[in-house]
Amino acid sequence: MRFLKTAFVFVFVLLMSNAAFAASKSECLDCHKKVTPGVVKQHMEGKMAKKGVDCSSCHGSDHKKMDDSKLAKMPTPETCAGCHKTQVDQFKNGKHNLAWIASSSMPMMAHQPKAVTGEGYKGCSSCHKIGAKSEAEKKNIRYGHAQCDSCHTRHSFKKSEAQDPRACQTCHMGFDHPQWEMWSTSKHGTIWQIEGKDGKRAPVCQTCHMQKGDHNVMTSWGFLALRLPEDDKDWLNDRVAILQALGVLDGNGKPTARLDLVKAGKVARLTKEEFQKERDKMTNVCATCHGKSYAKKQLDEADLVIKDVDKIFAEAIRIVQGLYKDGILKKPAGWTFAPDLLQFYEAKSSVEQELHRMFLEYRMRTFQGAFHMNPDYMHWYGWAPMKETLQKIKDEAAKLRAEKASAKH
Repeated sequence: MRFLKTAFVFVFVLLMSNAAFAASKSECLDCHKKVTPGVVKQHMEGKMAKKGVDCSSCHGSDHKKMDDSKLAKMPTPETCAGCHKTQVDQFKNGKHNLAWIASSSMPMMAHQPKAVTGEGYKGCSSCHKIGAKSEAEKKNIRYGHAQCDSCHTRHSFKKSEAQDPRACQTCHMGFDHPQWEMWSTSKHGTIWQIEGKDGKRAPVCQTCHMQKGDHNVMTSWGFLALRLPEDDKDWLNDRVAILQALGVLDGNGKPTARLDLVKAGKVARLTKEEFQKERDKMTNVCATCHGKSYAKKQLDEADLVIKDVDKIFAEAIRIVQGLYKDGILKKPAGWTFAPDLLQFYEAKSSVEQELHRMFLEYRMRTFQGAFHMNPDYMHWYGWAPMKETLQKIKDEAAKLRAEKASAKH
Protein backbone atom coordinates (compact mmCIF):
# COMPACT_ATOMS: atom_id res chain seq x y z
CA MET A 1 0.00 0.00 0.00
CA ARG A 2 2.85 2.32 0.94
CA PHE A 3 4.46 1.59 -2.43
CA LEU A 4 1.28 2.54 -4.27
CA LYS A 5 1.07 5.84 -2.35
CA THR A 6 4.70 6.63 -3.14
CA ALA A 7 4.20 5.82 -6.80
CA PHE A 8 1.07 7.96 -6.88
CA VAL A 9 2.91 10.94 -5.36
CA PHE A 10 5.79 10.52 -7.84
CA VAL A 11 3.45 10.41 -10.83
CA PHE A 12 1.49 13.40 -9.49
CA VAL A 13 4.66 15.49 -9.02
CA LEU A 14 5.89 14.49 -12.48
CA LEU A 15 2.60 15.45 -14.09
CA MET A 16 2.49 18.75 -12.21
CA SER A 17 6.09 19.63 -13.19
CA ASN A 18 5.34 18.77 -16.81
CA ALA A 19 2.22 20.87 -16.65
CA ALA A 20 4.19 23.76 -15.18
CA PHE A 21 6.80 23.39 -17.94
CA ALA A 22 4.09 23.26 -20.60
CA ALA A 23 2.40 26.33 -19.12
CA SER A 24 5.69 28.24 -19.06
CA LYS A 25 6.42 27.14 -22.59
CA SER A 26 2.98 28.12 -23.74
CA GLU A 27 3.29 31.50 -22.02
CA CYS A 28 6.51 32.33 -23.88
CA LEU A 29 5.24 31.11 -27.22
CA ASP A 30 1.78 32.63 -26.98
CA CYS A 31 3.24 36.09 -26.43
CA HIS A 32 6.06 35.81 -28.95
CA LYS A 33 3.72 34.48 -31.62
CA LYS A 34 2.28 38.00 -31.61
CA VAL A 35 5.50 39.98 -31.05
CA THR A 36 8.13 37.96 -32.95
CA PRO A 37 6.25 35.30 -34.94
CA GLY A 38 9.25 34.57 -37.15
CA VAL A 39 11.38 33.66 -34.14
CA VAL A 40 8.74 31.25 -32.85
CA LYS A 41 8.36 29.63 -36.27
CA GLN A 42 12.13 29.13 -36.60
CA HIS A 43 12.41 27.67 -33.11
CA MET A 44 9.50 25.28 -33.53
CA GLU A 45 10.95 23.98 -36.81
CA GLY A 46 14.29 23.14 -35.18
CA LYS A 47 15.39 19.97 -33.41
CA MET A 48 15.85 21.75 -30.11
CA ALA A 49 12.16 22.57 -29.84
CA LYS A 50 11.27 18.98 -30.68
CA LYS A 51 13.58 17.85 -27.86
CA GLY A 52 11.69 20.06 -25.40
CA VAL A 53 14.09 22.99 -25.25
CA ASP A 54 12.02 26.03 -24.33
CA CYS A 55 12.74 29.77 -24.59
CA SER A 56 13.51 29.83 -20.87
CA SER A 57 16.12 27.07 -21.30
CA CYS A 58 18.39 29.64 -22.92
CA HIS A 59 16.97 33.01 -21.83
CA GLY A 60 15.91 32.23 -18.27
CA SER A 61 12.48 32.88 -16.81
CA ASP A 62 12.88 36.40 -15.39
CA HIS A 63 11.43 38.08 -18.47
CA LYS A 64 7.64 37.81 -18.20
CA LYS A 65 6.20 41.10 -19.51
CA MET A 66 6.49 43.27 -22.59
CA ASP A 67 8.39 46.02 -20.77
CA ASP A 68 10.97 43.85 -19.00
CA SER A 69 12.66 42.28 -22.04
CA LYS A 70 16.08 43.27 -20.69
CA LEU A 71 15.59 40.66 -17.99
CA ALA A 72 15.88 37.96 -20.65
CA LYS A 73 19.38 36.53 -20.42
CA MET A 74 21.49 36.41 -23.56
CA PRO A 75 22.98 32.95 -24.05
CA THR A 76 26.72 32.35 -23.96
CA PRO A 77 28.76 29.31 -24.98
CA GLU A 78 28.38 28.16 -21.37
CA THR A 79 24.63 28.02 -21.98
CA CYS A 80 25.19 25.74 -24.98
CA ALA A 81 27.73 23.65 -23.05
CA GLY A 82 24.95 22.22 -20.91
CA CYS A 83 24.09 19.99 -23.86
CA HIS A 84 27.09 20.40 -26.18
CA LYS A 85 30.13 20.39 -23.88
CA THR A 86 32.53 18.67 -26.29
CA GLN A 87 31.83 21.14 -29.09
CA VAL A 88 32.07 24.15 -26.76
CA ASP A 89 35.39 22.95 -25.32
CA GLN A 90 36.77 22.53 -28.84
CA PHE A 91 35.46 25.95 -29.85
CA LYS A 92 37.05 27.64 -26.83
CA ASN A 93 40.46 26.24 -27.75
CA GLY A 94 40.16 27.31 -31.38
CA LYS A 95 40.63 30.32 -33.61
CA HIS A 96 37.02 31.48 -33.79
CA ASN A 97 36.88 32.00 -30.03
CA LEU A 98 39.84 34.40 -30.38
CA ALA A 99 38.31 36.49 -33.16
CA TRP A 100 37.30 39.35 -30.85
CA ILE A 101 40.87 39.68 -29.53
CA ALA A 102 42.23 39.73 -33.08
CA SER A 103 39.89 42.57 -34.00
CA SER A 104 39.57 44.70 -30.87
CA SER A 105 43.32 44.78 -30.19
CA MET A 106 44.13 46.39 -33.54
CA PRO A 107 45.45 49.98 -33.08
CA MET A 108 43.37 51.01 -36.10
CA MET A 109 40.18 50.33 -34.13
CA ALA A 110 40.88 53.29 -31.84
CA HIS A 111 40.24 55.64 -34.77
CA GLN A 112 36.87 54.19 -35.75
CA PRO A 113 33.50 55.75 -34.86
CA LYS A 114 31.17 53.74 -32.64
CA ALA A 115 28.75 53.21 -35.51
CA VAL A 116 31.45 51.16 -37.26
CA THR A 117 32.83 49.20 -34.32
CA GLY A 118 30.00 49.28 -31.78
CA GLU A 119 27.15 46.96 -30.90
CA GLY A 120 25.44 47.59 -34.22
CA TYR A 121 28.02 45.25 -35.75
CA LYS A 122 28.19 47.10 -39.07
CA GLY A 123 31.91 46.65 -39.61
CA CYS A 124 34.60 44.15 -38.60
CA SER A 125 32.78 43.40 -35.35
CA SER A 126 29.91 41.85 -37.32
CA CYS A 127 32.07 38.77 -37.87
CA HIS A 128 34.60 39.10 -35.07
CA LYS A 129 31.80 39.10 -32.48
CA ILE A 130 32.09 35.30 -32.63
CA GLY A 131 35.09 35.71 -30.31
CA ALA A 132 34.97 35.69 -26.51
CA LYS A 133 34.59 39.02 -24.72
CA SER A 134 35.75 40.20 -21.32
CA GLU A 135 33.29 40.55 -18.46
CA ALA A 136 33.55 44.34 -18.74
CA GLU A 137 32.70 44.21 -22.45
CA LYS A 138 29.75 41.90 -21.83
CA LYS A 139 28.20 44.54 -19.57
CA ASN A 140 28.27 47.10 -22.39
CA ILE A 141 27.44 44.77 -25.29
CA ARG A 142 24.17 42.89 -24.92
CA TYR A 143 23.93 41.11 -28.25
CA GLY A 144 26.41 38.81 -29.93
CA HIS A 145 27.41 36.70 -26.92
CA ALA A 146 26.12 33.31 -27.96
CA GLN A 147 28.94 32.88 -30.49
CA CYS A 148 27.71 29.41 -31.44
CA ASP A 149 24.85 31.14 -33.26
CA SER A 150 27.26 32.72 -35.71
CA CYS A 151 27.18 29.40 -37.58
CA HIS A 152 24.11 27.69 -36.10
CA THR A 153 21.96 30.79 -36.57
CA ARG A 154 18.97 31.69 -34.45
CA HIS A 155 16.48 30.31 -33.66
CA SER A 156 16.47 26.98 -35.46
CA PHE A 157 20.20 26.37 -34.79
CA LYS A 158 20.40 23.81 -37.58
CA LYS A 159 23.42 21.54 -37.71
CA SER A 160 22.86 21.16 -41.44
CA GLU A 161 23.21 24.92 -41.91
CA ALA A 162 26.55 25.04 -40.11
CA GLN A 163 27.79 22.11 -42.22
CA ASP A 164 27.04 23.94 -45.47
CA PRO A 165 30.03 25.88 -46.88
CA ARG A 166 27.72 28.81 -47.64
CA ALA A 167 27.43 29.34 -43.90
CA CYS A 168 31.05 30.52 -43.95
CA GLN A 169 30.83 33.04 -46.78
CA THR A 170 29.59 36.10 -44.87
CA CYS A 171 32.80 36.34 -42.86
CA HIS A 172 35.31 34.58 -45.08
CA MET A 173 35.01 36.77 -48.15
CA GLY A 174 36.02 40.13 -49.56
CA PHE A 175 39.01 42.41 -49.23
CA ASP A 176 41.50 40.71 -46.92
CA HIS A 177 40.39 37.08 -46.77
CA PRO A 178 38.26 36.03 -49.76
CA GLN A 179 38.36 32.35 -48.93
CA TRP A 180 34.79 31.89 -50.11
CA GLU A 181 35.51 33.32 -53.53
CA MET A 182 38.74 31.33 -53.78
CA TRP A 183 37.23 28.02 -52.79
CA SER A 184 33.92 28.37 -54.66
CA THR A 185 35.72 29.13 -57.95
CA SER A 186 38.42 26.50 -57.43
CA LYS A 187 38.01 23.03 -58.90
CA HIS A 188 36.86 21.76 -55.49
CA GLY A 189 34.16 24.41 -55.25
CA THR A 190 33.12 23.98 -58.86
CA ILE A 191 32.56 20.24 -58.36
CA TRP A 192 30.51 20.97 -55.23
CA GLN A 193 28.29 23.42 -57.11
CA ILE A 194 27.79 21.00 -60.01
CA GLU A 195 27.00 17.97 -57.86
CA GLY A 196 25.06 19.89 -55.20
CA LYS A 197 25.17 19.65 -51.44
CA ASP A 198 24.64 15.87 -51.51
CA GLY A 199 27.74 15.29 -53.64
CA LYS A 200 30.57 13.40 -51.96
CA ARG A 201 33.61 14.17 -54.13
CA ALA A 202 34.46 17.77 -53.30
CA PRO A 203 35.81 18.94 -49.93
CA VAL A 204 34.03 21.92 -48.40
CA CYS A 205 35.26 24.38 -45.77
CA GLN A 206 34.23 22.07 -42.95
CA THR A 207 35.96 19.05 -44.50
CA CYS A 208 39.37 20.67 -44.19
CA HIS A 209 38.96 23.06 -41.27
CA MET A 210 36.56 21.12 -39.04
CA GLN A 211 37.71 17.55 -39.50
CA LYS A 212 35.13 15.10 -38.16
CA GLY A 213 33.16 17.98 -36.67
CA ASP A 214 36.04 19.32 -34.57
CA HIS A 215 35.15 22.92 -33.62
CA ASN A 216 38.80 23.89 -33.02
CA VAL A 217 39.27 25.43 -36.50
CA MET A 218 43.03 26.08 -36.60
CA THR A 219 45.48 26.25 -39.51
CA SER A 220 49.20 25.69 -39.73
CA TRP A 221 50.14 29.21 -40.90
CA GLY A 222 47.57 31.25 -39.02
CA PHE A 223 45.97 34.44 -40.26
CA LEU A 224 49.27 36.30 -40.73
CA ALA A 225 51.11 33.50 -42.56
CA LEU A 226 53.98 33.95 -40.12
CA ARG A 227 55.84 31.37 -38.11
CA LEU A 228 58.87 31.16 -35.86
CA PRO A 229 61.46 29.78 -35.80
CA GLU A 230 62.58 29.63 -39.43
CA ASP A 231 65.60 27.60 -40.59
CA ASP A 232 65.93 29.44 -43.92
CA LYS A 233 68.06 32.47 -42.96
CA ASP A 234 67.02 34.66 -45.90
CA TRP A 235 63.36 33.97 -45.28
CA LEU A 236 63.83 34.63 -41.56
CA ASN A 237 65.45 37.96 -42.39
CA ASP A 238 62.46 38.94 -44.53
CA ARG A 239 60.08 37.81 -41.82
CA VAL A 240 61.86 39.99 -39.25
CA ALA A 241 61.18 43.01 -41.47
CA ILE A 242 57.49 42.08 -41.61
CA LEU A 243 57.29 41.56 -37.84
CA GLN A 244 58.95 44.95 -37.31
CA ALA A 245 56.36 46.61 -39.55
CA LEU A 246 53.66 44.88 -37.48
CA GLY A 247 55.23 46.26 -34.31
CA VAL A 248 55.77 42.75 -32.96
CA LEU A 249 59.56 43.26 -33.06
CA ASP A 250 61.31 46.58 -32.41
CA GLY A 251 64.04 48.16 -34.56
CA ASN A 252 66.61 45.88 -32.95
CA GLY A 253 64.61 42.73 -33.58
CA LYS A 254 63.54 42.37 -29.94
CA PRO A 255 59.97 41.34 -29.01
CA THR A 256 57.51 44.07 -28.02
CA ALA A 257 54.28 43.93 -26.02
CA ARG A 258 52.44 43.17 -29.27
CA LEU A 259 53.95 39.70 -29.28
CA ASP A 260 51.64 38.92 -26.36
CA LEU A 261 48.67 39.87 -28.55
CA VAL A 262 49.94 37.58 -31.31
CA LYS A 263 50.16 34.76 -28.78
CA ALA A 264 46.77 35.52 -27.26
CA GLY A 265 45.08 35.64 -30.67
CA LYS A 266 47.05 32.66 -32.05
CA VAL A 267 47.41 34.49 -35.37
CA ALA A 268 50.89 33.03 -35.94
CA ARG A 269 52.64 29.76 -35.15
CA LEU A 270 55.49 30.23 -32.70
CA THR A 271 56.90 26.71 -32.38
CA LYS A 272 57.77 24.04 -34.93
CA GLU A 273 55.62 21.54 -33.06
CA GLU A 274 52.58 23.81 -33.18
CA PHE A 275 52.98 24.34 -36.93
CA GLN A 276 53.61 20.68 -37.71
CA LYS A 277 50.62 19.51 -35.68
CA GLU A 278 48.23 21.53 -37.84
CA ARG A 279 50.10 20.71 -41.05
CA ASP A 280 49.87 16.98 -40.37
CA LYS A 281 46.12 17.27 -39.77
CA MET A 282 45.64 19.02 -43.11
CA THR A 283 47.89 16.56 -44.96
CA ASN A 284 45.83 13.67 -43.62
CA VAL A 285 42.61 15.31 -44.77
CA CYS A 286 43.97 15.81 -48.29
CA ALA A 287 45.23 12.23 -48.29
CA THR A 288 41.71 10.86 -48.00
CA CYS A 289 41.34 11.64 -51.73
CA HIS A 290 44.90 12.23 -52.96
CA GLY A 291 48.09 10.33 -52.36
CA LYS A 292 49.85 11.51 -49.20
CA SER A 293 53.06 12.38 -51.05
CA TYR A 294 51.06 14.44 -53.58
CA ALA A 295 49.19 16.24 -50.79
CA LYS A 296 52.44 17.04 -48.99
CA LYS A 297 54.02 18.32 -52.19
CA GLN A 298 51.08 20.67 -52.89
CA LEU A 299 51.20 22.13 -49.36
CA ASP A 300 55.01 22.47 -49.46
CA GLU A 301 54.79 24.37 -52.75
CA ALA A 302 52.22 26.73 -51.24
CA ASP A 303 54.75 27.37 -48.46
CA LEU A 304 57.25 28.46 -51.09
CA VAL A 305 54.71 30.94 -52.44
CA ILE A 306 54.72 32.58 -49.00
CA LYS A 307 58.51 32.66 -49.01
CA ASP A 308 58.64 34.39 -52.40
CA VAL A 309 55.88 36.89 -51.65
CA ASP A 310 57.55 37.72 -48.32
CA LYS A 311 60.69 38.70 -50.23
CA ILE A 312 58.69 41.24 -52.26
CA PHE A 313 56.89 42.54 -49.20
CA ALA A 314 60.04 42.86 -47.09
CA GLU A 315 61.70 44.93 -49.83
CA ALA A 316 58.75 47.34 -49.80
CA ILE A 317 58.85 47.57 -46.00
CA ARG A 318 62.57 48.39 -45.97
CA ILE A 319 62.03 51.20 -48.47
CA VAL A 320 59.41 52.82 -46.22
CA GLN A 321 61.53 52.20 -43.12
CA GLY A 322 64.33 54.05 -44.90
CA LEU A 323 62.06 57.06 -45.48
CA TYR A 324 61.43 57.27 -41.73
CA LYS A 325 65.07 56.71 -40.85
CA ASP A 326 66.16 59.56 -43.12
CA GLY A 327 63.51 61.94 -41.77
CA ILE A 328 61.55 62.11 -45.01
CA LEU A 329 58.49 60.71 -43.26
CA LYS A 330 57.61 61.77 -39.70
CA LYS A 331 56.11 59.40 -37.16
CA PRO A 332 52.48 60.45 -36.52
CA ALA A 333 51.59 61.66 -33.04
CA GLY A 334 50.47 58.85 -30.79
CA TRP A 335 52.02 56.10 -32.91
CA THR A 336 54.47 53.76 -31.21
CA PHE A 337 55.78 52.29 -34.46
CA ALA A 338 56.25 53.65 -37.96
CA PRO A 339 55.55 52.23 -40.42
CA ASP A 340 52.76 50.44 -38.55
CA LEU A 341 50.83 47.91 -40.64
CA LEU A 342 48.26 47.47 -37.86
CA GLN A 343 47.07 51.05 -38.39
CA PHE A 344 45.76 49.77 -41.76
CA TYR A 345 44.12 52.50 -43.85
CA GLU A 346 44.73 55.10 -41.12
CA ALA A 347 48.27 55.43 -42.54
CA LYS A 348 49.25 59.07 -43.01
CA SER A 349 51.12 58.89 -46.31
CA SER A 350 50.31 57.55 -49.76
CA VAL A 351 53.35 55.31 -49.75
CA GLU A 352 52.16 53.66 -46.52
CA GLN A 353 48.64 53.29 -47.89
CA GLU A 354 50.21 51.23 -50.66
CA LEU A 355 52.15 49.21 -48.07
CA HIS A 356 48.93 48.50 -46.17
CA ARG A 357 47.26 47.15 -49.30
CA MET A 358 50.25 44.90 -49.95
CA PHE A 359 49.88 43.48 -46.46
CA LEU A 360 46.16 43.09 -46.01
CA GLU A 361 44.96 42.51 -49.56
CA TYR A 362 47.59 41.34 -52.04
CA ARG A 363 49.82 39.24 -49.77
CA MET A 364 46.76 37.62 -48.19
CA ARG A 365 45.35 36.72 -51.58
CA THR A 366 48.67 35.34 -52.77
CA PHE A 367 49.16 32.81 -49.99
CA GLN A 368 45.48 32.04 -49.41
CA GLY A 369 44.94 31.54 -53.13
CA ALA A 370 47.82 29.07 -53.16
CA PHE A 371 46.36 26.97 -50.34
CA HIS A 372 42.81 27.11 -51.70
CA MET A 373 44.01 25.89 -55.10
CA ASN A 374 42.85 28.98 -56.96
CA PRO A 375 45.46 30.03 -59.53
CA ASP A 376 43.73 33.26 -60.56
CA TYR A 377 43.48 34.59 -57.01
CA MET A 378 47.02 33.52 -56.22
CA HIS A 379 48.48 35.14 -59.32
CA TRP A 380 46.39 37.99 -60.72
CA TYR A 381 44.72 39.15 -57.51
CA GLY A 382 47.77 38.55 -55.34
CA TRP A 383 51.21 38.08 -56.84
CA ALA A 384 50.83 40.50 -59.75
CA PRO A 385 49.59 43.49 -57.69
CA MET A 386 52.32 42.77 -55.10
CA LYS A 387 54.88 43.35 -57.85
CA GLU A 388 53.02 46.36 -59.23
CA THR A 389 52.70 47.98 -55.82
CA LEU A 390 56.37 47.43 -55.01
CA GLN A 391 57.20 49.50 -58.09
CA LYS A 392 54.72 52.21 -57.03
CA ILE A 393 56.42 52.40 -53.64
CA LYS A 394 59.84 52.66 -55.27
CA ASP A 395 58.62 55.47 -57.51
CA GLU A 396 56.91 57.33 -54.64
CA ALA A 397 59.97 56.97 -52.41
CA ALA A 398 62.23 58.36 -55.16
CA LYS A 399 59.83 61.28 -55.62
CA LEU A 400 59.77 62.05 -51.89
CA ARG A 401 63.57 61.92 -51.70
CA ALA A 402 63.87 64.23 -54.71
CA GLU A 403 61.47 66.71 -53.12
CA LYS A 404 63.43 66.60 -49.88
CA ALA A 405 66.71 67.23 -51.70
CA SER A 406 65.16 70.07 -53.72
CA ALA A 407 63.89 71.74 -50.55
CA LYS A 408 67.44 71.96 -49.19
CA HIS A 409 68.63 74.11 -52.11
